[in-house]
Amino acid sequence: MMNRRQSIKNMVSGIGAAAFGSSVLPHLSKAASALSGYAGGPKRVVFFMQNNGFDPKSCIPTNVANNGSLASAILPKQIEALDPYKEKLHIINGLHGKHTSPAHSAFFGALGGYRGSNGVPPSAPTIDYELSKILPETLLPHLCIGMDALENMTTKPTVANLSASGAGQTIPMYSNPNHLYQLLYGSISSGEVRSQYEADSSTLELVESLAVSKARGLSASEKERYSKFTRGLGDINNLRGKLENASDQLAQFAPKIDDRYKNPEFETDWHDTLLDLGISALKSGTTNVLTVGSGRGDIFGSWKGLGVTVEGHKLGHMPQAGNPIWDHIRQYNMSMLIKIMEELESVPEGSGTMMDNTLIVYTSNNADKQHTNGATWPVMLLGNCGGAFKTGRFTQLDGTRPINALYASILKTTGVNTERFNMSEAMAAHYDSGTGPLKEIIA
Repeated sequence: MMNRRQSIKNMVSGIGAAAFGSSVLPHLSKAASALSGYAGGPKRVVFFMQNNGFDPKSCIPTNVANNGSLASAILPKQIEALDPYKEKLHIINGLHGKHTSPAHSAFFGALGGYRGSNGVPPSAPTIDYELSKILPETLLPHLCIGMDALENMTTKPTVANLSASGAGQTIPMYSNPNHLYQLLYGSISSGEVRSQYEADSSTLELVESLAVSKARGLSASEKERYSKFTRGLGDINNLRGKLENASDQLAQFAPKIDDRYKNPEFETDWHDTLLDLGISALKSGTTNVLTVGSGRGDIFGSWKGLGVTVEGHKLGHMPQAGNPIWDHIRQYNMSMLIKIMEELESVPEGSGTMMDNTLIVYTSNNADKQHTNGATWPVMLLGNCGGAFKTGRFTQLDGTRPINALYASILKTTGVNTERFNMSEAMAAHYDSGTGPLKEIIA
């Protein structure tokens, strides 16, 4: 396979270097920075985005003043499962996203900090992608998984609503665990999974070879456009080759395939297996950024496996705090966050564990609710990353700093000094009362 890959690479280079300025999968073609250039802070970041909003009443402690310790805090029912982890937790209310148009969803704007909305393409890279370039290098810098109704995940196994590598460059979420398992672990599997993986690999390499050969007779301008597709195919095949070469490392962390993969009873069976695969990618060092889209960044979603019969858009029209339906959904989210933490705590890293060097960001792509203007955007952070982040606290901000300031703060802990993230000075004059990171969040 490697000889064939090298042959195709030589064919690609013969078309002309100028033809390959971009890629349909640029998040694979740009490697993360080397360890020698890494300044510290988190080594990996998880973004968990629940759709239809995050009501502040669902997360604000009832007995803590505007800014205070969580040590004696009484957490609301929907997040009370985090009580044993309060020393790792920072609950933040009072950021805003008024500039992101988050009515039904801010879509790419939720992680990009710019105008989103349905049908609006990304105008710049999102924070998860930017971090994937900065954090210690991994085989797959950025992995996105999306959870939805079983029918939606089956008919549309990949969608792109939340993450982007640049203007107009979307990053898909994997929603079929069978497809994601084959990508990550097909090379070390046996039986049907291995057979399908080898068949797909042969097909992809053949398609890439044919695509490259067809480009030879194109004009320079046509080559530039066409190269986005040929380079994308090369990115896919190169990734598969890298994963094959790391098979010994991957084998230690590959989840066991069970009946939930092929015969799910409920959509939550696939939600759980997708999370397992995402966690395994973190533990194996395959990725350094995991983005989880519960509801896939849109207004849809289903949780019948939790006994919730209402789904999709209707959930967004229900009050969240004190609602048994949203209690189930939010508590399910918390169980996932706890699983991520416990799994990462089980893996030694340096003088501690992987969780000691991990930041989890939990929020919504809808700010506080559906049909919102984004005036308040609650966020929960889990993990202090060696003291880089303040934890064990509740912080109430005044609503004049945007979510962009949170993202600039995270970047600051990785050694990137930026006053603003994806916000011009002209835009900041209307939407940001300050500059630089949030002193309330980083140590």
